[in-house]
Parts: sequence; structure tokens; C-alpha cells
Amino acid sequence: MQLFFSPTSPYVRKVRVTAIEKGLGESLALVPCNAHDPGPDLIAANPLARIPTLVRDAGGPLFDSPVICAWLDEVGSGPDLIPPTGEARWAVLRGEALADGVMDDAVALVMEGRRPAAEQSAAVQAARLAAIHRALAWLAGQPDLMAGPLTLAQIAIGCALSYLDFRLPDLGWPEAHPGLANWYQGFALRPSMQATLLQDPRR
Repeated sequence: MQLFFSPTSPYVRKVRVTAIEKGLGESLALVPCNAHDPGPDLIAANPLARIPTLVRDAGGPLFDSPVICAWLDEVGSGPDLIPPTGEARWAVLRGEALADGVMDDAVALVMEGRRPAAEQSAAVQAARLAAIHRALAWLAGQPDLMAGPLTLAQIAIGCALSYLDFRLPDLGWPEAHPGLANWYQGFALRPSMQATLLQDPRR
């Protein structure tokens, strides 16, 4: 299988961690690409030209990290990362969606900060930051979401928090939410997380 990826994408990391946890890490051939200047192969696989995009050995390509991760969970080995039914399922999917939203706002902040200073919007930045802080406060109040067997919500939360440390180190979220930070410190030591550390080649 081919995974179009960038080494700085938290969404790609979420997919890679999921693949490793489901015993499929060795099955992914990583295809580097620039989503801001996509090549014809990525466009052919995904008309949105976004990463992550997974080209499977059989079946059509999959795109958007929730879809890819759900498929990996279905075909991989080991316990389900998404419970099959009931409230437990919706709790995991809700946690994943919240973590993805944190990634969305953090990526938007990074991109806004790269615009010329005269074109940056303080209002947009403030709104994105406020959303991140609300989401982190909500997560800090959901210790059961981080407890128990591994879930896709935990993977998404771990990848979101790592991206905040990677791109927004002055945010100060660990000091504001020590319980969440303590959980993340342990989660970040998982082999799947250590094998997929975010890397910025420009540094």
C-alpha cells in the first residue's frame, strides 16, 4: 500500500500510528509529497490533493484520516480501536473528532502565522486559540477517555498534543492541564509514537 505523506502532518502521523498498532506498519510504502504543490499521482488518487491519502492494494484509494484509520482498524490485527457498537463507539469517535479539530485549528494557526504580517488576522488567531483551549479543557475533564485499552481516540489525542508541542511550544498546555500532560508523557513513549516522530526538514 502507498501512503502519500508529509513528515510534519499530524493527520499522517495518526494514520501511521494506527497502522503500526494494527500490525500493518510494514505494509505502508511512504510516498513523500507537498500538498501545497501536489503532483499528478496524488491528484489522481485524491481529487482534493490532500494528505494523508492511502492507495490500497485492492479497492479504491482512501482519503481523510478518520476513513483511513477506520479501514486500518477493520483489516488489521488485534483488538478493535473503534468499539463496534453502543455508547463506547460514539465516545471514541467523538474523542477522535475533537482531537482532529484541535489539529485543524493548530494547523490553521501555523499557516496564518506564515502569511505576511500585514495580512494576518488577530481575530482569526484568537478564535483558533480559544477553540484549542476549550478542547483541551474538555479533554482534561474526560479521564475515562484516556483510560483502559488503546482506542483511536487516544491515538488522535496523542497526535494532536504532540503537534501542539511541535508547532506551538509556547501554548503552555501542559502547565494548564497537568493530568492530561501526565497521560501524554506516558502515551508518547509507545513504540508506535516513537517510530513516527514529527520532523521538519527545514529545521
